[in-house]
Order: sequence, then C-alpha cells, then structure tokens
Amino acid sequence: MQVVARLECFNTFKAQDKRRKAKKASCAFSLVFYFKNMKILLSIIIVLVILLQYRLWYGDGGIEEIKAYQQRLDDLKEQVEEKRERNEALYAEVEDLRKDRKHWKSELGMN
Repeated sequence: MQVVARLECFNTFKAQDKRRKAKKASCAFSLVFYFKNMKILLSIIIVLVILLQYRLWYGDGGIEEIKAYQQRLDDLKEQVEEKRERNEALYAEVEDLRKDRKHWKSELGMN
C-alpha cells in the first residue's frame, strides 16, 4: 500500500517545475529508503527463520532427539514384550511343576 502511494507520488510530478522536481526527488529518496529498510527487515526475518529451523531440527527437544527417543522407546517396548513372554512361560512351567508335585504326592501317598 505504501509502495503504491509512493510510486503514485513519484509519477504525479511534472519535470518542468523546480519545486516539483525537488518533491519528486524527495519521493524517489523516500522510495529508495523504504526498499532499503524492507531489504534489511526481510534479511532479519530470513535469519530468524533459519535459526528457528536449526533449533527445531537439531536443538534440545528437536526432531532428531525425538526420533532417537522414539527408537529407544520402541527397543524398550520390544524388550518388555520379550520379558513378558518369558515370564508367562516360566509361570506356566511353575504351574506344571505344582500339578506334578500334587500328582506325585497323591501317587506316593503323601497327602
């Protein structure tokens, strides 16, 4: 919006009038100054975006760290499942031994 207004200001003056030439130069300077400030502002924004992206991917709690934690969590879940299956097998074996013990006690007359 400001750029359009400044361009219109720049185009409305006639080159024959000295006073208007000074205003035209003032508009041109204003336009150049505006674009220079916009370049600086745009550069600052780009640098901030780059820094935030770096932090997002590689900083504390970043995506790389989350992936590593997720892999560790998957490994731990796998270990838990293996140990659960082992415990169930051991529990079944203990139950079989108790039944066998009761069976042998009754067979040997030790009730």
